[in-house]
Amino acid sequence: MDTRQLEYLVAVAEELNFTRAAERLFAAQSTVSAGIQALERELGAPLFDRDPHGVRLTAAGEAVLREARGAVEAVDRMRDAARGDGELRGAVRVGIFTNLSTIDLPSIMGEFHRRHPLVDLRLGPSPSGSTGLAEDVRQGRIDVAFVGLPDRQPGLLERELAVSPFVALLAASHPLADRAEVSLTELADEQWVDARAGFGNRVTLDRELAAMGIVRHVPTELSDLGEIPRFVAARLGVAALPALTVIPAEGAVAVPLRERIEWRLGMVARPRPSAAATALLDLVSERFAPSRTLEGR
Repeated sequence: MDTRQLEYLVAVAEELNFTRAAERLFAAQSTVSAGIQALERELGAPLFDRDPHGVRLTAAGEAVLREARGAVEAVDRMRDAARGDGELRGAVRVGIFTNLSTIDLPSIMGEFHRRHPLVDLRLGPSPSGSTGLAEDVRQGRIDVAFVGLPDRQPGLLERELAVSPFVALLAASHPLADRAEVSLTELADEQWVDARAGFGNRVTLDRELAAMGIVRHVPTELSDLGEIPRFVAARLGVAALPALTVIPAEGAVAVPLRERIEWRLGMVARPRPSAAATALLDLVSERFAPSRTLEGR
């Protein structure tokens, strides 16, 4: 068994395709296939089910994958330590939120690239929001992620970045739009626009509504937080979002909530992140340090 075989295992498990895994590793597909077969022989168990419809991890493969990821990460840390030249290398896979101008990702990632030009950045969202991103980090599919969940994440390293109160979003023509503040109880019977289940803002808000005994109807669900104000402006319903995530839209107004509900923005990583992942965590923390609490307007 060698580390290259473990890298093959991780790549095939993440791509669920031998061709894409080989392209990602700059290796021939036959080499990746042979490496996986040799690993399976050594371990005495099939790691993948292969059929005309695709590739899937077996139960043994799922168990081995967790250990393989840890081994590959450990080898990467050994290489970083041995070089001793101060230059970071490799890649950092980052879980992000899409279309949130209040988190200036291009600027953050540009600064990271200037500091560490030999590190590749691979950014992408999750269809299940913060819940999916946290699980992707936990399973080793990505290295670090932005999350907005109300609870601490077991088994993960966490960095809190900012705290933001929720505000109500109403169409400009809504009868309550000119109020100084509005209560969730006043909006309980409205049609709602919200993120899909699993998004951190929705997890936080649903918990508060449940504690108040409020059951709401959410006919419009989106996987892009930044678009919610535009749907509110189109009078598809009301919404409540963290002030930090609200992108102004013509025809929609943000009104402070009477109830104090806080959304916590943070980043998570596995307990022993690579030097490159640690550098990114440090940079993001540095960017958010001057303003940890962001008030609604």
